[in-house]
Amino acid sequence: MKIGILGAGKIAKVMAATLNQMEEATCYAVAARDLERAEAFAKSYQCEKAYGSYEELVKDEEVELIYIATPHSHHYEHAKLCIEHGKAVLCEKAFTRNAKEARELLALAKEKGVFITEAIWTRYMPSRKLISELIKSDIIGKPALLTANLGYNIAEKERIIRPELAGGALLDLGIYPINFALMVFGNEIEKITSTATLSDTGVDLQNSITFTYKTGEMAVLNSTALALSDRKGIIYGDKGFIIIENINNCEKVCVFNMEREMIKCVEVPEQISGYEYQVIDAIAAIKAGQLECEAMPHAETIRVMEMMDYLRKEWGVIYPGE
Repeated sequence: MKIGILGAGKIAKVMAATLNQMEEATCYAVAARDLERAEAFAKSYQCEKAYGSYEELVKDEEVELIYIATPHSHHYEHAKLCIEHGKAVLCEKAFTRNAKEARELLALAKEKGVFITEAIWTRYMPSRKLISELIKSDIIGKPALLTANLGYNIAEKERIIRPELAGGALLDLGIYPINFALMVFGNEIEKITSTATLSDTGVDLQNSITFTYKTGEMAVLNSTALALSDRKGIIYGDKGFIIIENINNCEKVCVFNMEREMIKCVEVPEQISGYEYQVIDAIAAIKAGQLECEAMPHAETIRVMEMMDYLRKEWGVIYPGE
């Protein structure tokens, strides 16, 4: 399948490099805000076409799927442009700035009969199935609690610090612990409590969130743009616990018994970058005539956006134009 990349930043480069090693897809085209930048990108990643505007990309009849790799603040605008031109969309997380934008995009995609899915890569990885099967096997008994964290020292980056780019740790980092909890315990949450540290610009730099589930489980989730963290996810049961090394791109999954002894450790399958799984799922869904991916249904995208809206409201984080 011929993939077009909308945006030419860091994650776009990771995607292009990944596509170049895939059999299922090719990095056919790239679009940036200026032609020179797009041409340099195309040369580096062997893209057949380079465009100096996003409008040119969506009008290219050869493009079958567009990966949106622009800041959160622009996802709504760029995804809408793609949908209006009948282009299937793989939109980088966070899907939009807020749930309102997400609902509007998904309604438009449904109306036009166009495929769209959120590129929250952890949802599509084989480690998700591995973790689920371990829990179902009763190896740690009944899970009661999980913790997950993600932290990088990136508070000075524009995408984090600038509210006009829909910045903050929550949409950039916190979305991963949130999705981790939802993949393990589901979304039947009774209560959400949280606290956050805000920047002078009014975005969150770090946060701590607790989900209390209707069936009693709890998830304690931390994300920070101020410090490095171990990125671990830990699922605690009444017979043992599971440690996931790096919830952002799982490296291995280890199981510990009642004596806290490691009884099993599974390495994840060798991969290109981890980005390939969301592309493979998107291609399969498109070929099957579906408008969404089973791994990340539209309803779940909206649910996550609603949670983040609620959290930002609690903290007083408002983006321009909201």
